[in-house]
Amino acid sequence: MANIRRFGYYNHLRADSSRHVIRYRRGKPIASGRALTFWFQPLSTGLVEIPIDDRELPFLFHARSNDFQDVTVQGVINLRIDDPERLADRIDFSIDTRIGNYIETPIAKLASLVTELAQQFTWDYLIRHTLAEILEFGFDAIRNRIYEGMQEDSGINELGLGITSVRVIAVRPEQDVEKALQTPAREVIQQEADRATFERRALAVEKERAIQENELQNQIELARREEQLIKHRGDNERMRVTDDADAKRIDTNAKAQRTGTMAEAEAARITVTEEAKTKAEAERMDIYRDYPTEVLMALAAQNLATHMPAIEHLNLSPDMVGDFLNRFINHNMNQNGGGSA
Repeated sequence: MANIRRFGYYNHLRADSSRHVIRYRRGKPIASGRALTFWFQPLSTGLVEIPIDDRELPFLFHARSNDFQDVTVQGVINLRIDDPERLADRIDFSIDTRIGNYIETPIAKLASLVTELAQQFTWDYLIRHTLAEILEFGFDAIRNRIYEGMQEDSGINELGLGITSVRVIAVRPEQDVEKALQTPAREVIQQEADRATFERRALAVEKERAIQENELQNQIELARREEQLIKHRGDNERMRVTDDADAKRIDTNAKAQRTGTMAEAEAARITVTEEAKTKAEAERMDIYRDYPTEVLMALAAQNLATHMPAIEHLNLSPDMVGDFLNRFINHNMNQNGGGSA
Protein backbone atom coordinates (compact mmCIF):
# COMPACT_ATOMS: atom_id res chain seq x y z
CA MET A 1 0.00 0.00 0.00
CA ALA A 2 1.27 3.46 -0.97
CA ASN A 3 2.28 5.86 1.78
CA ILE A 4 0.64 9.27 1.25
CA ARG A 5 1.40 12.27 3.44
CA ARG A 6 -0.19 15.69 3.20
CA PHE A 7 1.76 18.98 3.28
CA GLY A 8 -0.58 21.92 2.81
CA TYR A 9 -2.06 21.91 -0.69
CA TYR A 10 0.23 19.15 -1.85
CA ASN A 11 0.50 15.47 -1.01
CA HIS A 12 3.52 13.22 -1.22
CA LEU A 13 3.33 9.59 -2.37
CA ARG A 14 5.95 6.92 -1.75
CA ALA A 15 5.34 3.40 -3.12
CA ASP A 16 7.04 0.14 -2.23
CA SER A 17 9.22 -1.76 -4.68
CA SER A 18 6.50 -4.41 -5.07
CA ARG A 19 3.92 -1.83 -6.22
CA HIS A 20 3.40 -0.37 -9.66
CA VAL A 21 1.92 3.15 -9.57
CA ILE A 22 0.25 4.96 -12.44
CA ARG A 23 -0.38 8.72 -12.10
CA TYR A 24 -3.18 10.30 -14.13
CA ARG A 25 -3.92 13.93 -14.84
CA ARG A 26 -6.98 14.94 -16.84
CA GLY A 27 -7.54 11.25 -17.69
CA LYS A 28 -4.12 10.66 -19.16
CA PRO A 29 -1.21 8.79 -17.58
CA ILE A 30 1.72 11.09 -16.89
CA ALA A 31 3.87 8.70 -14.80
CA SER A 32 4.02 4.93 -14.55
CA GLY A 33 6.48 2.66 -12.75
CA ARG A 34 7.30 0.73 -9.62
CA ALA A 35 8.40 2.30 -6.34
CA LEU A 36 7.61 5.86 -7.54
CA THR A 37 7.90 8.91 -5.31
CA PHE A 38 6.38 12.25 -6.25
CA TRP A 39 4.40 15.31 -5.12
CA PHE A 40 0.87 15.83 -6.43
CA GLN A 41 -2.30 17.87 -5.97
CA PRO A 42 -5.15 15.60 -4.80
CA LEU A 43 -7.87 17.48 -6.64
CA SER A 44 -6.26 17.18 -10.08
CA THR A 45 -4.57 13.78 -9.81
CA GLY A 46 -5.75 10.19 -10.18
CA LEU A 47 -3.66 7.33 -8.73
CA VAL A 48 -3.61 3.61 -9.53
CA GLU A 49 -1.55 1.13 -7.50
CA ILE A 50 -1.11 -2.46 -8.73
CA PRO A 51 0.76 -5.16 -6.74
CA ILE A 52 3.31 -6.87 -8.96
CA ASP A 53 4.63 -9.48 -6.51
CA ASP A 54 3.65 -13.16 -6.87
CA ARG A 55 0.30 -14.03 -5.34
CA GLU A 56 -1.17 -17.30 -4.07
CA LEU A 57 -4.87 -17.90 -4.63
CA PRO A 58 -6.19 -20.93 -2.73
CA PHE A 59 -9.25 -22.69 -4.12
CA LEU A 60 -11.74 -25.32 -2.97
CA PHE A 61 -14.11 -26.74 -5.61
CA HIS A 62 -17.02 -29.18 -5.29
CA ALA A 63 -18.19 -31.06 -8.36
CA ARG A 64 -19.59 -34.41 -9.55
CA SER A 65 -17.80 -37.08 -11.45
CA ASN A 66 -19.02 -38.99 -14.48
CA ASP A 67 -20.57 -41.62 -12.18
CA PHE A 68 -22.40 -38.95 -10.10
CA GLN A 69 -20.09 -38.94 -7.11
CA ASP A 70 -19.35 -35.72 -5.26
CA VAL A 71 -15.68 -34.78 -5.37
CA THR A 72 -13.79 -32.02 -3.54
CA VAL A 73 -10.68 -30.50 -5.12
CA GLN A 74 -8.37 -28.28 -3.10
CA GLY A 75 -5.29 -26.46 -4.33
CA VAL A 76 -3.37 -23.21 -4.85
CA ILE A 77 -2.74 -21.07 -7.95
CA ASN A 78 0.41 -18.92 -8.09
CA LEU A 79 0.13 -15.90 -10.38
CA ARG A 80 1.85 -12.61 -11.12
CA ILE A 81 0.94 -9.44 -12.98
CA ASP A 82 3.10 -9.18 -16.08
CA ASP A 83 1.47 -6.06 -17.56
CA PRO A 84 0.15 -3.73 -14.82
CA GLU A 85 -1.06 -1.03 -17.26
CA ARG A 86 -3.17 -3.53 -19.22
CA LEU A 87 -4.65 -4.90 -16.01
CA ALA A 88 -5.42 -1.38 -14.82
CA ASP A 89 -7.48 -0.85 -17.99
CA ARG A 90 -9.64 -3.91 -17.17
CA ILE A 91 -9.91 -3.75 -13.37
CA ASP A 92 -10.15 -0.64 -11.24
CA PHE A 93 -7.08 -0.38 -8.96
CA SER A 94 -7.65 3.29 -8.08
CA ILE A 95 -6.58 4.43 -4.63
CA ASP A 96 -7.72 7.29 -2.42
CA THR A 97 -5.40 10.26 -2.95
CA ARG A 98 -5.68 11.21 0.71
CA ILE A 99 -4.93 7.93 2.55
CA GLY A 100 -3.78 5.48 -0.18
CA ASN A 101 -6.48 2.79 0.28
CA TYR A 102 -8.23 1.08 -2.63
CA ILE A 103 -11.53 2.65 -3.53
CA GLU A 104 -12.91 -0.67 -4.81
CA THR A 105 -11.84 -4.29 -4.11
CA PRO A 106 -9.66 -5.13 -7.12
CA ILE A 107 -7.69 -7.90 -5.47
CA ALA A 108 -10.89 -9.79 -4.60
CA LYS A 109 -12.22 -9.29 -8.14
CA LEU A 110 -8.98 -10.60 -9.63
CA ALA A 111 -8.97 -13.62 -7.32
CA SER A 112 -12.63 -14.35 -8.13
CA LEU A 113 -11.93 -14.12 -11.85
CA VAL A 114 -8.97 -16.51 -11.68
CA THR A 115 -10.60 -19.05 -9.32
CA GLU A 116 -13.81 -19.14 -11.39
CA LEU A 117 -11.78 -19.85 -14.47
CA ALA A 118 -9.86 -22.58 -12.65
CA GLN A 119 -13.16 -24.02 -11.41
CA GLN A 120 -14.45 -24.21 -14.97
CA PHE A 121 -11.40 -26.21 -16.07
CA THR A 122 -11.74 -28.48 -13.05
CA TRP A 123 -15.40 -29.22 -13.69
CA ASP A 124 -14.64 -29.88 -17.32
CA TYR A 125 -12.25 -32.64 -16.27
CA LEU A 126 -14.36 -34.13 -13.47
CA ILE A 127 -17.53 -34.61 -15.50
CA ARG A 128 -15.62 -36.60 -18.12
CA HIS A 129 -14.09 -39.16 -15.73
CA THR A 130 -15.26 -41.64 -13.12
CA LEU A 131 -14.46 -41.41 -9.46
CA ALA A 132 -11.93 -44.21 -9.64
CA GLU A 133 -10.08 -42.47 -12.50
CA ILE A 134 -10.18 -39.15 -10.67
CA LEU A 135 -8.74 -40.62 -7.47
CA GLU A 136 -6.04 -42.46 -9.39
CA PHE A 137 -4.97 -39.79 -11.89
CA GLY A 138 -6.72 -36.67 -10.61
CA PHE A 139 -3.82 -34.82 -9.02
CA ASP A 140 -1.65 -34.54 -12.10
CA ALA A 141 -4.55 -34.37 -14.55
CA ILE A 142 -6.40 -31.55 -12.77
CA ARG A 143 -3.20 -29.58 -12.20
CA ASN A 144 -2.20 -29.84 -15.85
CA ARG A 145 -5.73 -29.02 -17.02
CA ILE A 146 -5.89 -25.81 -14.98
CA TYR A 147 -2.36 -24.70 -15.86
CA GLU A 148 -2.62 -25.38 -19.57
CA GLY A 149 -6.12 -23.93 -19.75
CA MET A 150 -5.05 -20.65 -18.17
CA GLN A 151 -1.96 -20.43 -20.33
CA GLU A 152 -4.17 -20.75 -23.42
CA ASP A 153 -7.04 -18.61 -22.18
CA SER A 154 -7.29 -15.31 -24.05
CA GLY A 155 -8.93 -13.55 -21.10
CA ILE A 156 -5.94 -14.19 -18.85
CA ASN A 157 -3.57 -12.97 -21.54
CA GLU A 158 -5.63 -9.82 -22.11
CA LEU A 159 -5.50 -9.04 -18.39
CA GLY A 160 -1.70 -9.18 -18.48
CA LEU A 161 -1.57 -12.02 -15.92
CA GLY A 162 0.95 -14.82 -15.77
CA ILE A 163 0.30 -18.20 -14.11
CA THR A 164 3.54 -19.43 -12.54
CA SER A 165 2.30 -22.73 -11.09
CA VAL A 166 -0.74 -24.72 -10.02
CA ARG A 167 -0.72 -27.12 -7.06
CA VAL A 168 -3.48 -29.60 -6.29
CA ILE A 169 -3.37 -30.49 -2.61
CA ALA A 170 -6.31 -32.87 -2.24
CA VAL A 171 -8.86 -34.72 -4.35
CA ARG A 172 -11.40 -36.42 -2.09
CA PRO A 173 -14.86 -37.95 -2.46
CA GLU A 174 -17.55 -37.82 0.21
CA GLN A 175 -16.64 -39.25 3.58
CA ASP A 176 -18.87 -42.33 3.31
CA VAL A 177 -17.64 -43.11 -0.20
CA GLU A 178 -14.06 -42.56 0.85
CA LYS A 179 -14.47 -45.03 3.72
CA ALA A 180 -16.04 -47.55 1.36
CA LEU A 181 -13.17 -47.14 -1.10
CA GLN A 182 -10.65 -47.47 1.71
CA THR A 183 -12.17 -50.73 2.96
CA PRO A 184 -10.51 -53.07 0.38
CA ALA A 185 -7.19 -51.35 0.87
CA ARG A 186 -7.61 -51.57 4.62
CA GLU A 187 -8.47 -55.25 4.31
CA VAL A 188 -5.34 -55.85 2.24
CA ILE A 189 -3.28 -53.88 4.73
CA GLN A 190 -4.89 -55.77 7.61
CA GLN A 191 -4.17 -59.08 5.88
CA GLU A 192 -0.57 -58.03 5.39
CA ALA A 193 -0.41 -56.97 9.01
CA ASP A 194 -1.93 -60.30 10.13
CA ARG A 195 0.50 -62.18 7.93
CA ALA A 196 3.39 -60.18 9.34
CA THR A 197 2.06 -60.86 12.85
CA PHE A 198 1.77 -64.59 12.18
CA GLU A 199 5.24 -64.67 10.65
CA ARG A 200 6.60 -62.75 13.61
CA ARG A 201 4.91 -65.16 16.02
CA ALA A 202 6.16 -68.17 14.06
CA LEU A 203 9.63 -66.68 14.06
CA ALA A 204 9.34 -66.03 17.79
CA VAL A 205 8.22 -69.64 18.38
CA GLU A 206 11.08 -70.91 16.23
CA LYS A 207 13.55 -68.74 18.10
CA GLU A 208 12.07 -69.88 21.42
CA ARG A 209 12.42 -73.51 20.33
CA ALA A 210 16.00 -72.88 19.26
CA ILE A 211 16.69 -71.20 22.60
CA GLN A 212 15.17 -74.13 24.52
CA GLU A 213 17.16 -76.62 22.43
CA ASN A 214 20.28 -74.62 23.06
CA GLU A 215 19.54 -74.54 26.78
CA LEU A 216 18.91 -78.32 26.72
CA GLN A 217 22.17 -78.91 24.90
CA ASN A 218 23.91 -76.70 27.44
CA GLN A 219 22.35 -78.67 30.29
CA ILE A 220 23.40 -81.97 28.67
CA GLU A 221 26.91 -80.66 28.17
CA LEU A 222 27.01 -79.39 31.77
CA ALA A 223 25.77 -82.77 33.04
CA ARG A 224 28.41 -84.58 30.97
CA ARG A 225 31.13 -82.30 32.26
CA GLU A 226 29.81 -82.66 35.80
CA GLU A 227 29.94 -86.45 35.38
CA GLN A 228 33.52 -86.19 34.17
CA LEU A 229 34.34 -83.91 37.06
CA ILE A 230 32.80 -86.34 39.58
CA LYS A 231 34.69 -89.22 37.96
CA HIS A 232 37.94 -87.27 38.07
CA ARG A 233 37.29 -86.33 41.66
CA GLY A 234 36.58 -90.00 42.53
CA ASP A 235 39.74 -91.10 40.77
CA ASN A 236 41.71 -88.43 42.54
CA GLU A 237 40.17 -89.37 45.89
CA ARG A 238 40.94 -93.04 45.31
CA MET A 239 44.48 -92.19 44.36
CA ARG A 240 44.81 -90.01 47.42
CA VAL A 241 43.40 -92.72 49.72
CA THR A 242 45.64 -95.33 48.08
CA ASP A 243 48.65 -93.07 48.42
CA ASP A 244 47.75 -92.32 52.04
CA ALA A 245 47.28 -96.05 52.75
CA ASP A 246 50.60 -96.86 51.07
CA ALA A 247 52.29 -94.09 52.95
CA LYS A 248 50.77 -95.22 56.24
CA ARG A 249 51.69 -98.86 55.49
CA ILE A 250 55.22 -97.87 54.70
CA ASP A 251 55.35 -95.71 57.81
CA THR A 252 53.87 -98.53 59.91
CA ASN A 253 56.35 -101.03 58.50
CA ALA A 254 59.15 -98.62 59.14
CA LYS A 255 57.94 -97.99 62.68
CA ALA A 256 57.51 -101.75 63.24
CA GLN A 257 60.99 -102.44 61.94
CA ARG A 258 62.36 -99.59 64.01
CA THR A 259 60.45 -100.80 67.06
CA GLY A 260 61.64 -104.39 66.50
CA THR A 261 65.20 -103.24 66.13
CA MET A 262 64.89 -101.10 69.25
CA ALA A 263 63.22 -103.97 71.11
CA GLU A 264 65.99 -106.35 70.06
CA ALA A 265 68.60 -103.83 71.11
CA GLU A 266 66.79 -103.19 74.39
CA ALA A 267 66.45 -106.91 74.99
CA ALA A 268 70.11 -107.40 74.27
CA ARG A 269 70.96 -104.51 76.56
CA ILE A 270 68.71 -105.84 79.29
CA THR A 271 70.19 -109.30 78.83
CA VAL A 272 73.71 -107.99 79.13
CA THR A 273 72.76 -105.77 82.06
CA GLU A 274 70.97 -108.51 83.87
CA GLU A 275 73.78 -110.93 83.24
CA ALA A 276 76.19 -108.35 84.61
CA LYS A 277 73.98 -107.72 87.60
CA THR A 278 73.56 -111.45 88.17
CA LYS A 279 77.29 -112.00 87.92
CA ALA A 280 78.00 -109.07 90.25
CA GLU A 281 75.34 -110.24 92.66
CA ALA A 282 76.81 -113.77 92.59
CA GLU A 283 80.25 -112.40 93.25
CA ARG A 284 78.91 -110.22 96.05
CA MET A 285 77.05 -113.18 97.50
CA ASP A 286 80.26 -115.14 97.32
CA ILE A 287 81.95 -112.38 99.28
CA TYR A 288 79.12 -112.16 101.81
CA ARG A 289 79.04 -115.94 102.20
CA ASP A 290 82.22 -115.97 104.33
CA TYR A 291 81.23 -112.98 106.47
CA PRO A 292 80.08 -113.56 110.04
CA THR A 293 76.47 -113.03 110.90
CA GLU A 294 77.21 -109.96 112.98
CA VAL A 295 79.02 -108.29 110.12
CA LEU A 296 76.19 -109.00 107.77
CA MET A 297 73.78 -107.54 110.25
CA ALA A 298 75.97 -104.48 110.66
CA LEU A 299 76.10 -104.03 106.89
CA ALA A 300 72.36 -104.50 106.72
CA ALA A 301 71.91 -101.95 109.44
CA GLN A 302 74.23 -99.54 107.56
CA ASN A 303 72.33 -100.06 104.34
CA LEU A 304 69.07 -99.60 106.16
CA ALA A 305 70.33 -96.45 107.79
CA THR A 306 71.32 -95.13 104.35
CA HIS A 307 67.80 -95.52 102.96
CA MET A 308 65.90 -94.55 106.12
CA PRO A 309 64.71 -91.00 106.74
CA ALA A 310 66.41 -88.83 109.36
CA ILE A 311 65.86 -90.00 112.96
CA GLU A 312 65.64 -87.16 115.45
CA HIS A 313 65.08 -89.31 118.58
CA LEU A 314 66.22 -92.90 119.23
CA ASN A 315 65.12 -94.83 122.31
CA LEU A 316 67.27 -97.86 123.19
CA SER A 317 66.03 -100.31 125.79
CA PRO A 318 68.52 -102.00 128.19
CA ASP A 319 67.63 -105.43 126.88
CA MET A 320 68.38 -104.61 123.31
CA VAL A 321 71.61 -102.79 124.15
CA GLY A 322 72.72 -105.47 126.53
CA ASP A 323 72.11 -108.26 124.07
CA PHE A 324 73.96 -106.36 121.34
CA LEU A 325 76.92 -105.66 123.64
CA ASN A 326 77.15 -109.28 124.69
CA ARG A 327 77.29 -110.40 121.05
CA PHE A 328 79.81 -107.75 120.21
CA ILE A 329 82.07 -108.73 123.14
CA ASN A 330 81.81 -112.40 122.35
CA HIS A 331 82.69 -111.74 118.76
CA ASN A 332 85.77 -109.77 119.71
CA MET A 333 86.92 -112.37 122.17
CA ASN A 334 86.62 -115.11 119.61
CA GLN A 335 88.73 -113.15 117.22
CA ASN A 336 91.37 -112.42 119.92
CA GLY A 337 92.01 -116.05 120.98
CA GLY A 338 89.18 -117.02 123.20
CA GLY A 339 90.00 -114.84 126.25
CA SER A 340 87.37 -114.50 129.00
CA ALA A 341 85.56 -111.35 129.48
